[in-house]
Amino acid sequence: MKQGKLSVATRDAEEVEATLRALLVDTLGLSTTRVAGFGEMTELFGALPELDSMAVATLLTGIEERLGVLIEDDDVEAEDLMSFGRLLAFARKMALR
Repeated sequence: MKQGKLSVATRDAEEVEATLRALLVDTLGLSTTRVAGFGEMTELFGALPELDSMAVATLLTGIEERLGVLIEDDDVEAEDLMSFGRLLAFARKMALR
C-alpha cells in the first residue's frame, strides 16, 4: 500500500487492516503508536471522544475512497463502529466481497 491520502488498498486482509489503521490516524488525529496498539476489543465509538458523529461520516467516506468500495446506508450498523475488531470486520467484508 502506498502511503498517502489517496492510496487504495488491495484486496488483501492485512492491507485492509493497515489501511484502516492509517485512516484512523488521519481521520481522528490519533498517534500511530496509539492506533497500532488497538486490538480486537478496543472500544471506539462512545469511548474515543475523537470519534463523534462527524468523524464517523468522514471515516466511512475514507473507507470508501481508500478501499475502493461503496457503502450504502443499510451496509453499516452502529455496532460496526463499537470496537476496532468490529470495524475491521466491516472493512474487510466491504473490501473483500
